[in-house]
Amino acid sequence: MLNYITTRGLHFILIMTLISASCSQNIKTEKQNDETVTTKTVNVPVFNADSAYMFIEKQVAFGPRVPNTAAHRECGDWLVATLKGYNAVVVEQKAKLKAFDGTMLDARNIIGSYNPDSKSRILLCAHWDSRPWADHDTDENNLRKPVPGANDGASGVGVLLEIARLMSINNPGLGVDIIFFDAEDYGEPQDLQGSYEHAWALGSQHWSKNPHVPGYSARFGILLDMVGAKDAVFTQEQYSRYYAPNIVRKVWQTAERLGYGNLFVNRNSGRITDDHVYVNENLRIPTIDIIDYQDDREKGFFDHWHTIDDNMDNISKETLKGVGQTVITVVYEAA
Repeated sequence: MLNYITTRGLHFILIMTLISASCSQNIKTEKQNDETVTTKTVNVPVFNADSAYMFIEKQVAFGPRVPNTAAHRECGDWLVATLKGYNAVVVEQKAKLKAFDGTMLDARNIIGSYNPDSKSRILLCAHWDSRPWADHDTDENNLRKPVPGANDGASGVGVLLEIARLMSINNPGLGVDIIFFDAEDYGEPQDLQGSYEHAWALGSQHWSKNPHVPGYSARFGILLDMVGAKDAVFTQEQYSRYYAPNIVRKVWQTAERLGYGNLFVNRNSGRITDDHVYVNENLRIPTIDIIDYQDDREKGFFDHWHTIDDNMDNISKETLKGVGQTVITVVYEAA
């Protein structure tokens, strides 16, 4: 009987060890100047790219998430329910926002918070709306059609939903706020570019002037935009380097250490007006933009940017894995 119990106990220990190994990455030692430096063990959940992919697929299945449409309302309801299902404290910030052409948009910023009482906080964000017109499509017949937005919008949200799922199982040990900004992509069509000021990122403009918690602050923020395409390359965007150089270094060094240096390249790129600009300028939270952008591309962004071909065919689980594992590692190591 003693041998039987002991054997069972050993099997139990082995199984628990394997489970633990599959659910975390332990950062224990580093080499510095030929000396081994022991660091604290950090249990980082393993990011599941299949799960993130399914979250993207679900969003795209609603149809283009253009404000004032049924698909937009239904997807917003699903995002709220999904965050609540993963134990987030959810706030819906609804507002009427005026677009560049005077259209009043029924916008909704969706905020999911973990450890809301913690003073030490990190902001993770992405936009969840999609472009109302495919103004970069090569077919003139498609220029006024809405964009499916698999990469441009849904990919960042999909990565953050997977992080929310993991945080509901593994407490990150600090406060994390996930914000899905609305009305980011309702800027003027290409043939009117430059005619209007502050036409983009309407949701983050509104939230940064009216945060869901009075006096809201965070140690730093990470914005995800267009983070799912095949052959993605994340360069170090200029506003990010200006406002949050330390966070840029932290994220890119983490990616390199984890083996994703092919995605996060040490190359500078130009300024991109995205949601992070208003978070930096209005709330002074050092926030970076992880975005698939290269100055030497024809469009700068991925090939199917603002076309009707921004669909699931172009989403890469390998890219999602690299981005998701990097971001969640940065979060958990910051605790």
